[in-house]
Amino acid sequence: MIKGMTGFGSSELTSGSVKAIVEIKSLNHRYFDINYYLPIGFGSIEQKLRQLVQSTVQRGRVTVAIKITEKPTQTVVFHKDVVKDHMRYAKQLQKEFGLENNLTLSDVVRLPGVIETKESLVQPEKVWPSLQKSLIKALAALEQMRKSEGRSLAKDVSEKLRGMSAQLSTIQARAKAILAEAKKQLSPEEFASLQKGLDINEEIARLKHYIVEVRTLLKSKVSVGKKIDFIAQEMQRETNTIGSKLQDKIVSNAVIALKSKIEKIREQAQNIE
Repeated sequence: MIKGMTGFGSSELTSGSVKAIVEIKSLNHRYFDINYYLPIGFGSIEQKLRQLVQSTVQRGRVTVAIKITEKPTQTVVFHKDVVKDHMRYAKQLQKEFGLENNLTLSDVVRLPGVIETKESLVQPEKVWPSLQKSLIKALAALEQMRKSEGRSLAKDVSEKLRGMSAQLSTIQARAKAILAEAKKQLSPEEFASLQKGLDINEEIARLKHYIVEVRTLLKSKVSVGKKIDFIAQEMQRETNTIGSKLQDKIVSNAVIALKSKIEKIREQAQNIE
């Protein structure tokens, strides 16, 4: 069964002291296009993310967002060597200028470079096993929504195809009636010429074939949106030919109805993966 291109999936990640939320959403797009919103340092796993997403999604604009909600606290580093340097220079100044040694602990810890606070960065390689599982879970939810949309799209397109078949039956019946009436009024030579000019059997046959082909594509498990769009363009071409050959009010109305349904199929093809 076909799939749509609109969907959303999310999952929570826990790896040691790290917690995060993984979100994946997709929208309609002519090709496969992926964007990332990742924490600092996670650019190194973009290719892994792309491969994982493409194993499920073949077409659409996809956004992958990873938000760190909890991570290790900041690390405080005390540089003893810096303190020693400060104290050595302080003693030199004391001796050279006769100053009193009145440095306190609070003075020392405020000296430049003595205490350094480092932000703890999450290493993507360390959390990748858990992250991969979360991504697969979010992709499964995304896929479920896309399949649900696909079922709705298939139902709508199928209804349009049934309507097309009904209009083709109307056109065929009217074409026969027109020829039957003309045969009574024209000479054999004139009728043969008219019959050749009004012959739409080839166009009708192609349209019926396209209807069958689209119905088959609606059951496909691969990306078929572009194919359906192309077939719909060919349907429009054949329908225009019928309209130009048969200048009749009933046929014209049926052609208008046909073109309307084909255009709606083309619109829906933009939503099909």
